Amino acid sequence: MAKKDYYDILNINKNATEIEVKRAYKRLAIKFHPDRNPGDKNAENKFKEIKQAYEVLSDAKKRAAYDQYGHAAFEQDSSTTTTTDFSDIFGDVFGDIFGNSRTNKTTRGADLQYIINISLEESIKGIIKEIQVPFLKNCTYCKGTGSKGPLQQCYTCHGQGQIHMSQGFFTVQQTCPKCHGKGSFIKNVCFSCTGKGKIEVHKKLSVKIPSGINTGDRIRLHGEGETANNTKFSSGDLYIEIRILKHFLFVREENNLSCILPISFTTAALGGEIDVPTINGIIKIKIPPETQTGKIFRIRNKGIRSIKNGVIGDLLCTIKVETPISLNNVQKNILYNLEQSMIHNTLNNVYYPKIKKFLQNIKLFFRNLNI
Repeated sequence: MAKKDYYDILNINKNATEIEVKRAYKRLAIKFHPDRNPGDKNAENKFKEIKQAYEVLSDAKKRAAYDQYGHAAFEQDSSTTTTTDFSDIFGDVFGDIFGNSRTNKTTRGADLQYIINISLEESIKGIIKEIQVPFLKNCTYCKGTGSKGPLQQCYTCHGQGQIHMSQGFFTVQQTCPKCHGKGSFIKNVCFSCTGKGKIEVHKKLSVKIPSGINTGDRIRLHGEGETANNTKFSSGDLYIEIRILKHFLFVREENNLSCILPISFTTAALGGEIDVPTINGIIKIKIPPETQTGKIFRIRNKGIRSIKNGVIGDLLCTIKVETPISLNNVQKNILYNLEQSMIHNTLNNVYYPKIKKFLQNIKLFFRNLNI
């Protein structure tokens, strides 16, 4: 059965702002929340559907992926949940209505991101990089509690982390203002982490960067992120983001490579063969006579093999005709005589059609100005 469009579920258009997404979710979630529809299975399913749509459209990265790939973007993505935690909702968009009732739940450690700069050559060949990653680890002395000795049970909520409040026909839970939902508080802070529960350490990792990787691609290292507060839960993941440094010869665009190919004006006028660098070595290409600056030669399958589908890109060479410098008198005379040999055709500009066109445009310009 085809899944419903998330924008249709929230009754918004695809250009909706973050605030409009939040308002739409709030309005629909209040209407279909199970507390207002006890025993209504359809309302509960509708609420789950609304929450799932909001989880995607309220996250900029998930929304961009959904806009590009639809539901297929999350078929293999465990980060997009399809379950609903009803107690979690009040700590999100309803915090301003009912107060923040989110409990301080212990979950997996936070994901971390690390940026690696590599050369174009390294992205083509693949490489193993050694990196030093800073991350937060549970304090050895207090086991992550931040407390010297046992934690003190909160006397306001009696260790529950929440207090109950009645507002109209609603009875809602609100985070305990004393312990902030933890159910306990630190009486004496740990001397090692000064009450933070975590200390910053570095670990050395070897990252295998595959051939064909591109700027913006990410490598996921499972379990190499931040450790969880509770040892019962797993550590987060480490995402390695790749950035390819500017290259002195080539520019990469997706899997194509491009470069500027300078040639002499003699070769441009008469044609000839020139050497072209590729990632597999030097090849020769033929330059036809009367080639102009800006002409692009596409050399098939001389780009980079895609890491996603294995397709090989092309090499695009843009011609730039170079004017010679440091000419001696003999050479200057040769060029002068060449120009003189063409002078009888100067009026018609047989040899320089672009100059002819330019002069015609000048005349047209002044005629339009009545000059």
